[in-house]
Amino acid sequence: MSVLSALWSASSVAVIGATERPGALGRKPVDYLLRYGYEGRILPVNPKSPQILGLPAYRSVREAPGPVGLALIMVSAERVPAAVDDCVAAGVPVAIIASSGFAETGAEGAALQAEVVARARAGGLRLIGPNCIGAVGFHHRVLATFSPLFMAESVPFEPGGLAVVSQSGALGFGVASLALERGLRPGWVVSTGSDADVTAIEVLRALAEEPGCTGLLAYLETVPDVTALRELAASGKPVALLKSGRSAAGSRAAASHTGALATDDRVLDGALRQYGITRATDVDDLLDMGRAFSGPHRPRGRRVAVVTTSGGSGILAADAIAEQDLELTPLADETRRQLAEIVPPFGSAENPIDITATVLSDPSLLDRSLDTVARDDTVDMIIGCFCVMAGADVDKAVRSFGRVAEQYGKPVLVARTGADFLAPDAPAQLRAAGLPEYPSPARAVRAAAALARAASGAGATRPPVVAPPGTQHAVPASDATEPQLKRLLAAAGLPVPPGREVSDAAEATAAVAELGGVAVLKAVVPGLLHKTEAGGVAVGVTTGEAAEVFARLAALGGTVLVERQAPDGVELIVGVRSTPLGNVLTVGLGGIFTEALDDVACRLLPLREGDAAAMLGELRGARLLEGLRGRPAADTAALLRVLDSLSALTTDWPTGFELDLNPVRVLSDGAVVLDAAYTLSKGAAA
Repeated sequence: MSVLSALWSASSVAVIGATERPGALGRKPVDYLLRYGYEGRILPVNPKSPQILGLPAYRSVREAPGPVGLALIMVSAERVPAAVDDCVAAGVPVAIIASSGFAETGAEGAALQAEVVARARAGGLRLIGPNCIGAVGFHHRVLATFSPLFMAESVPFEPGGLAVVSQSGALGFGVASLALERGLRPGWVVSTGSDADVTAIEVLRALAEEPGCTGLLAYLETVPDVTALRELAASGKPVALLKSGRSAAGSRAAASHTGALATDDRVLDGALRQYGITRATDVDDLLDMGRAFSGPHRPRGRRVAVVTTSGGSGILAADAIAEQDLELTPLADETRRQLAEIVPPFGSAENPIDITATVLSDPSLLDRSLDTVARDDTVDMIIGCFCVMAGADVDKAVRSFGRVAEQYGKPVLVARTGADFLAPDAPAQLRAAGLPEYPSPARAVRAAAALARAASGAGATRPPVVAPPGTQHAVPASDATEPQLKRLLAAAGLPVPPGREVSDAAEATAAVAELGGVAVLKAVVPGLLHKTEAGGVAVGVTTGEAAEVFARLAALGGTVLVERQAPDGVELIVGVRSTPLGNVLTVGLGGIFTEALDDVACRLLPLREGDAAAMLGELRGARLLEGLRGRPAADTAALLRVLDSLSALTTDWPTGFELDLNPVRVLSDGAVVLDAAYTLSKGAAA
């Protein structure tokens, strides 16, 4: 069990800075612990008060009867170091620093924060915060917080399986309050503030170990450590993450095309997809996913069947499924045959299955249709949609959906589109039946996608793609030219055009002849990254033209590379660069489409089985690879080999680099890296 479990299960809580003064923050935790029935020992610490709210108070935590499982520090910033020293001396394993006045205030506060963390680490004390609202464990009624949420006259306190972790205390407890209002049952709420020592991701990892935890919801303001993120994903618990700061993420300039396209926010998106973590767009989205995570069942895959009483709802659900990482399963032949005997002729026995409003006069339609669908092995999840149903009709629908979910063990999510006054008891009925409920098909589908993503086996658990034995894994020199880079790429198994570097017109003419009489000539000039813009590339050069073209390119200040001209194909841009999260591979449409369409996908390295194909699937222009308007289909398998080989080559390259392969041309048979550039950021190791 993690030491951090004290945040939600400590058998004794010390409140350092406790007071009886009405309205004071130091009064609230003691008041909450008493009011909500905490059964452990409450230890108020205040050197000026012998008693607080009827409890004995102590001059310091060292004088309090031990052991002390958790301390909540609520004194001014300048008094925090001494409080931390007292906690270390008393053997407290975890302390929450609620106080503000640290790194958020400037350099002086940052220095004080660093001092406090150093003292705690030296003494084996883990710190939450500073500048946080605290933590609550609903199961053991541990309320180490001053959140105003618990000042309300009535707070539902039936614990559930959801965990809420937030760097922002106010937002985190706001999310918790909305969860309670909507009938969700959080079991844990933890705010981590500045994450000076313990991070939000560490808390999430510890909560994932709790047997009763069914899902994790988080709000972050900073980019998490990728190792911790990967370990969290590997826990197997579904995770939804709301990360702020999308709009400012792309402001950093980069030397290469792929560096400019692989913004930090886009990289985080790719990492979350890679590890099976869903990124929420707002608080409502986060809670929608939490509702799905609260259900008892997990899907085996991403194949969805929609059963609806409304054709319109079914169409909306199908549209949403097409937009998410889900499949509207075609159903087995026998399933369709049986449905055709059940569904009215003016309905639809195809997925989405529309049993029509006839269900109002014949409720057995829903039971028979659901049983038929649930028995189909091609169905992993069911989304039920009904509209404007009221009274007994809703009761029957809820019983039908709930029975099928329990009997077949498949997740059933319900889109109930209609005002609450039509069926005031429906939300409670659906919750009691373990059925996640949403007001629209699209919201139900998005929540289903989060559930499927988490259950599909996070990328963190799949083995990385490795290079064949004997493949070389060299790192380029800081001033590597295109010919040097291509030799390195070829040694790593990546396809490059045949060719050679020449230093005079005669060599150029001979090289063109050797390559079939038509070739591409390129200027090789150190520091010249964008050769086409500088007039440093000539295509379709014949032996008769080679000498003249050589002279023109050599005048740019270097040698000339002569290469075989590749056949036509689909051009993509592929690159790798180092980021705060790790080395990242980016792929997107190349050529003139690169900046115009901004159509790229990112993944952290190393790539794992299936990652490369998933990246291509995310590209809006992926259909170009299929062959349009009579053009042959591109060799996608060859492109996937390029991506996997590039991952194996560059995963362990040191930080501060950008490698740009632009374009990679995918042919009808094979693929070829036509250009390559390598740059180091200022101060990076060569």
